Amino acid sequence: MDLGLKGRVAFVAASSQGLGRSVALELAKEGVHLAICGRTEETLRSTAREAETFGVEVLSLTGDLSSDVDRDRMIQETLNKFQKVDILVTNTGGPPAGKFEDFGKDDWDKATAQLLGSAVGLVKGFLHGMKTQRWGRIVAITSQAVKQPVQNLVLSNAVRASVVGLMKTLSQELGEYNITVNNVMPGYTQTARLDKLIAGNPAFKNVTHEIPLRRFGQPEEFAAAVAFLASERASYITGISLAVDGGWIKNIL
Repeated sequence: MDLGLKGRVAFVAASSQGLGRSVALELAKEGVHLAICGRTEETLRSTAREAETFGVEVLSLTGDLSSDVDRDRMIQETLNKFQKVDILVTNTGGPPAGKFEDFGKDDWDKATAQLLGSAVGLVKGFLHGMKTQRWGRIVAITSQAVKQPVQNLVLSNAVRASVVGLMKTLSQELGEYNITVNNVMPGYTQTARLDKLIAGNPAFKNVTHEIPLRRFGQPEEFAAAVAFLASERASYITGISLAVDGGWIKNIL
């Protein structure tokens, strides 16, 4: 299937590893030029080198998306390089695991800046160009936890849900500009984040019994869903939350 993305420009947040990396590489396969970012220069360079094998231009940006200064710098460098961003994929690493009483105000402030603040800042930075050209795709990577809370992940359960509220509202506001806004909810996917959760909570090792497909997802399977929502083929899909979770979420709707 031709997704109609060749020559487009995407900013993929937190894309040096994990799900963000897989999304960046999937878009590169479709001919999308990339701005990728992460905190670790070595892993970022590795992702950039692999993406460039698909014949696209790649801008690597090192920084912390929860920092206003770093985020604004990355936005400006991206616009200086490409003049526009057609596709914005918001994403961050997950906040620490734990229960409500494990965290204080600083923890909640950090989680809010990391998850919600970064998404708000990135949309503000790139929205003007999308509205001007009357074409854009905004895809938020959140978590299955926004539909069905995951035990011992109170920060993620609470704050990621606010990102979904933001995206749903934007889908209503931006439709007239031919900008679609969607949310994708990864389930238990084989990444370093999942390995860390399993190491900290052995109960996660048996979680595949709760998944109808009886296995963890692969990052490439998740990335394919994001690429579709970013494409011309998904031009009449907006305001949805798509689960890529092997059937783990039990809600009917």
